[in-house]
Amino acid sequence: MKITVVGAGAVGATTADNIIRRELAEEVVLLDIKEGVSEGKSLDMYQTAALLGFNTKPIGSTNDYEKTKGSDVVVITSGLPRKPGMTREELIGINAGIVKGVTENILKYSPKAIIIVVSNPMDTMTYLALKESGIPKKRLIGMGGALDSARFKTYLAMAMDVSPLDIHGMVIGGHGDTTMIPLTRLATYNGIPVSRFLSTEKLEKVAADTMVGGATLTKLIGTSAWYAPGAATLLLVESIVRNQKRIVPCSVYLNGEYGQKDICMGVPVVLGSNGWEKIINLRLSDQEKAAFEKSAEAVRSMNAALNL
Repeated sequence: MKITVVGAGAVGATTADNIIRRELAEEVVLLDIKEGVSEGKSLDMYQTAALLGFNTKPIGSTNDYEKTKGSDVVVITSGLPRKPGMTREELIGINAGIVKGVTENILKYSPKAIIIVVSNPMDTMTYLALKESGIPKKRLIGMGGALDSARFKTYLAMAMDVSPLDIHGMVIGGHGDTTMIPLTRLATYNGIPVSRFLSTEKLEKVAADTMVGGATLTKLIGTSAWYAPGAATLLLVESIVRNQKRIVPCSVYLNGEYGQKDICMGVPVVLGSNGWEKIINLRLSDQEKAAFEKSAEAVRSMNAALNL
């Protein structure tokens, strides 16, 4: 097993470090365009092997895609991170060219790879990578829903003063501050609806906090977050590599599911060794269906800027 992470910034390096510590592959290649950064971070990670007890070998590469040859899973984190006040939509013009070039180079050396897109705006970048690459749709996955759902569960746990481990819930729709849909109706505390513990007002606040979860961190830190995104990406990679068949909200290509066609959006899917295996139908309420339709319109508006 060989895994490549493209982009050695905070999110990419954290993702690679998580994968290495879990020993999900024999080799993990970290690639970046900036001279020496990926080599330095990979060497730093390798020096923790004797301390943490793993055998995975990290390999750094400055824009040499030949080192990624034969990768089974590739994570794309390349692109500019959000800055305070910047929306995901504003990133599209810059990051589209980057993601397109990365996808082409990756598939040149790893034509059978499963690709996970983390770069923002994530739904649009996932759609771009799928359209430009022409690979089977089940081998292209956008990470966003996994991260948004983790934030949703965290805010629910904080509101209830309980462990996040006992909270189950998910976020679907577009991976954006105004397009994601935290499903408060379906969230549970060890199988018990959270609505038994939180008022409607508190649930609405949790949903609102979730939707601006990324922007909140960007404002506090001065750049995009990386610990939770890195962990969310690890969840996807591990479910694929170990064929765990976890149900995770991910941005995937819809062809009639949830009433949408020719678009990549966040819906719950089963993740296994072949990528996403099937889409789970949640049977949304009328209100949730309307929110999903509105989210799709916003995502389509961003996709239109690609001029595909």
